Amino acid sequence: ALSSFLNIHLPFQRQPTPIFNSAADAALSTPPGGQPSGAPVAPSVSMVPYIRRLVATGMDYPGVLHGFFGDDWASGIGSLHEQERRNFFFAAKSGGWAAVKKDYDILPLETIPFLRPLQGSENSEIEAAEKSWSEWLAMEDWMIGPRSPDEMADRQSNTYSRHSRSTRS
Repeated sequence: ALSSFLNIHLPFQRQPTPIFNSAADAALSTPPGGQPSGAPVAPSVSMVPYIRRLVATGMDYPGVLHGFFGDDWASGIGSLHEQERRNFFFAAKSGGWAAVKKDYDILPLETIPFLRPLQGSENSEIEAAEKSWSEWLAMEDWMIGPRSPDEMADRQSNTYSRHSRSTRS
């Protein structure tokens, strides 16, 4: 029901011929080795679109994440969840809500029905995102490597301290 509300298809709905129920006789036709001969292998499924949709709609509460990803969601997808929250901060800061909606739509049929600001964000999370954002802007302005503000400040302080020592002698 939640995936329908958020307008995102579950993995079984993405197959060319979706499976809506299983037949009891399918289990009987499986050989002891596991897969029936000639049976197609299920495609791998990325969790990222689901995490992105939950974050962008403000539905990334621990209870919902547990329902989607199981008991060990924090150890399984916790780092992806954290990264997607940071990506959402960046998207909102860089282009405005219309651009965010466009970025978070899964075309053609899974457009995001609504956007909400991040839920339950902490100061430390916001500060980490701001620091990363500043690093990104510095890279965009070619202020990386020897041109980074930290490196330049270090060089200026070294130059100043050498200059002040030479004028005192």
